[in-house]
Amino acid sequence: MAGLLEHISCPQDVRSLSLDDLDRLSQELRSFLISSILENGGHFAANLGVVELTVALHHYLDFERDKLVFDVGHQSYAHKVLSGRKDQLPSIRSWGGLSGFPALHESPYDHFGTGHSSTALSAIMGLAHSAHLLKRPGKFVAVIGDGAFTGGMMYEALNNLVQCPKPVWIILNDNQMGIDPNTGALNQHLTQQDSAIREWSDWFHLDYSGPIDGHSVQAILNALASPSQGHRHRLIHIRTVKGKGYEPAEKEQTRWHATAKFVKIDSHTEGPRKSKWQDLFGKMLLNEAARHSDLVGISPAMPSSCGMAAAFEKYPDRFFDTGIAEQHSVTFAAGLALGGNRVVLNIYSTFLQRAMDQWVHDVALQNIGLTLCIDRAGLVGEDGPTHHGAFDLNWLLPVPHMHIATPGNAQELQQALRLSLERRMLSAIRYPKGEADADQFHDWEPHPHPFEPLCLHPGSEWAICSCGPISFELQHALQQQNLPIALYHFPWVRTAQGLIEMPKDLAGFSLIATVEDGALQGGWGQSLRALQSQSSAQWLHFGIGDAFVSQGPISTLRQQNGYDVASILDRLSHL
Repeated sequence: MAGLLEHISCPQDVRSLSLDDLDRLSQELRSFLISSILENGGHFAANLGVVELTVALHHYLDFERDKLVFDVGHQSYAHKVLSGRKDQLPSIRSWGGLSGFPALHESPYDHFGTGHSSTALSAIMGLAHSAHLLKRPGKFVAVIGDGAFTGGMMYEALNNLVQCPKPVWIILNDNQMGIDPNTGALNQHLTQQDSAIREWSDWFHLDYSGPIDGHSVQAILNALASPSQGHRHRLIHIRTVKGKGYEPAEKEQTRWHATAKFVKIDSHTEGPRKSKWQDLFGKMLLNEAARHSDLVGISPAMPSSCGMAAAFEKYPDRFFDTGIAEQHSVTFAAGLALGGNRVVLNIYSTFLQRAMDQWVHDVALQNIGLTLCIDRAGLVGEDGPTHHGAFDLNWLLPVPHMHIATPGNAQELQQALRLSLERRMLSAIRYPKGEADADQFHDWEPHPHPFEPLCLHPGSEWAICSCGPISFELQHALQQQNLPIALYHFPWVRTAQGLIEMPKDLAGFSLIATVEDGALQGGWGQSLRALQSQSSAQWLHFGIGDAFVSQGPISTLRQQNGYDVASILDRLSHL
């Protein structure tokens, strides 16, 4: 018997199916997702948990007029398959392939892009209000799960929902998990199954239904079809299992949040063992926590991904998971620092954008000393434009009182972390995704002149000024090719006194190139050049161009943007 999934090319194809067919389609869809994601990589456990919900919504909603927004968007793979992208799913998160998140440019059935979190309710309210103003019919549904209810934007939207003239339905996908287990009062109420969640819903003028078995298509359809009990807006509370149908993912949900593309590994490959930047940071943080009993750490819902899980386990009273609440985490960190603690706050570069105001006004303006560790700075690869850390340097560089470190290897990361904590400096330390050039962790002591640029390669007339790990890649290439180009590495790009200037011995060079893993417009290279108003040198800047960068391997993306080592040296050779 032919599979149902083979005949689904758009959401309309699901609307005519019987309940038995919907259950069968759910089984086929889950099997397809398991095999496809395990082979090709992608967000895994979250998508297995919403199969029945997605099938039910595609059966119930009319996508010619109704709107559906997923939050967080990494749980939209089943939706992609049912909306005509099944054959493309093996390309998910690959160069030239499907995005790992809903994307407006990708399909008319993706009604809003949700690569970050806690935005769906605001977006669906806007769509609903617009439909009211333009006199268009439709239902408006936001599927919210994987910790997105912990974000402050959700509560700003809930507070304003009463003003929305069209009904909005919130489907709370309650699986007790973000990437790590959810935290906070709402999660406690959901877990305890007491009457508080119903009272909370009524306070926000929401009709509450639930809890409902999120793996029963029939139960979900019954809830969707049930009439409103008084309020216009609804909260449908469904319970799901993250990783449903794949036992290893059900047991280890954090580990199976996402999987890498299957690659055959040659066990005989030789060479130095490398560690991931976040893992090295985690080991260094443990070491510093042992040295300083007043050290505390904060992560907004990412302790495992940013390498802090071991510190959370060893020092549970000194490390805090704020949930997906970047703004709160920054100002909370400021209060801890003012109270006398040494504070380490770790946030991905792309998520830090949400807390710009708090960093500028609540931390830097008051010159509060704390250490901000910016993980995933620069291009991150398969997560694509929503997650590339392209802009942190551009907005942090002008902020007074700040020290900004751009370590090129594990030794410099450790030195920057220790220096910032010992001096209680107001610091940001940015480092990339990927492997660090260190085979194991060592307890390095800080350099006696940590802020000075380092000459990694001598030269005569041309010079490269670089920051971050690419400096050492360039050093290796220049040495291998015996090129007469000077190379200066900046482990720090600014101190509290301002931008760190170029060494004076570069004054006579006829060409100066800058290299950074960040956006060129208003970035470090252009800022460095602005300090050299009297220089007659020709300048070139290498980094991320004036466009949002797609997903794909980091090496490919750097090459496409012209700042991999080969592209840099090739361009210089043709001058």
